[in-house]
Amino acid sequence: MHVFLLQNEDLEILNAEYGKNMIKLLRIRRDGMKHCIKEVEACVHLRLDSVNEYSQGDNSAVIPTDTMKNAVIALAKCNGIETIEQFALDICNHFISSYCHVVYVKAYVQEVPWRRLEKNGVPHVHSFIFVPEGIRFCEVEQCQNGCPLISSGIKDLKLKKTAQSGFEDFCRDKYTTLPETNDRVLSAELFCKWCYGECQDIDFDCVWDIVHESVLEAFSGPPDCGEYSPSYQKTVNDIQMLILARVPQIEETEVILNNIHYFVTDLKKLGLTNEKEVRRCTEPR
Repeated sequence: MHVFLLQNEDLEILNAEYGKNMIKLLRIRRDGMKHCIKEVEACVHLRLDSVNEYSQGDNSAVIPTDTMKNAVIALAKCNGIETIEQFALDICNHFISSYCHVVYVKAYVQEVPWRRLEKNGVPHVHSFIFVPEGIRFCEVEQCQNGCPLISSGIKDLKLKKTAQSGFEDFCRDKYTTLPETNDRVLSAELFCKWCYGECQDIDFDCVWDIVHESVLEAFSGPPDCGEYSPSYQKTVNDIQMLILARVPQIEETEVILNNIHYFVTDLKKLGLTNEKEVRRCTEPR
C-alpha cells in the first residue's frame, strides 16, 4: 500500500470562516422606575485575509472567540440594543473597522420573546412574561468596503385552524394511501425570512410587526369566516404575496410551513362515535 502525502500548495482552503456562537445576554434599560429589556442570543463569524492559522499553524492574526464574546457584551453595554438588526449592524461594524485583516463578518442575533406584564390594562414597570408568538431573528453580513446585507425573520411560530382547509386532486400512484379531504385541521410551525434592499432609514420594529400581522392574516383569513386553503403551498404563497405587497423595502421572502398532521381517531373500539372532535397529532420531524 502506498501513502501519498499532500502538500499545502496542492490544496485550496475554500472557507476559513470561524467564530463564536451562543453569546447570551440580557440588556436592561432603566428609565426611572420603568425598565425595558432585550434578551438576545448572538453568533459572530469572521473571515480573515489569510489562512495561515490553518496552513501554517500561525495564530498571530486570529482573533480569539473569547475576544468576540467580550466585544459583543461591551457593545450591548455601550450602544444598548434598540433593535436586534441595529445591534447586528453594530457588531459587524466593530469587527470590520477594528481589524484591517477581517474581510468578512456575519452576525446572527435572535431575541427572546418577552412581553411586559399587564393587569387591568396597566403595564407593569419591571415585570415581563414569556410569550412565544414566534422568535424574532436577524442576520447581517458585511465585507470590507461593502454595504451590509440585512435579513430578518420569524421562527418557531405555531399556527392552527380547524376549518377552511383541505387537500384534493393531488397526484396519485400505487404508493399513495392518503385520502382526499376538504375538511382538515391546518397546523404548522412557521419559518419566515426576508431580505432588505436599500437599508437606509428602515424602521425594523415596524416592519417586523407588519410581517408578523401579515403572516397571521394570510394564514387565517377574515375573523368571521376564514379563508379556504387548498394546500400548504397556496398558503405559503398567500403569506409571501401579502408581505411583499405591504413592505416595499423587502426584496425577497422565504416561508416554510412545517406540517403538523392531525388524523381523526377511530373510537369504535371504545364504543364511541367521533365526529372529528378527537384527532391524533403527529409532530413534524
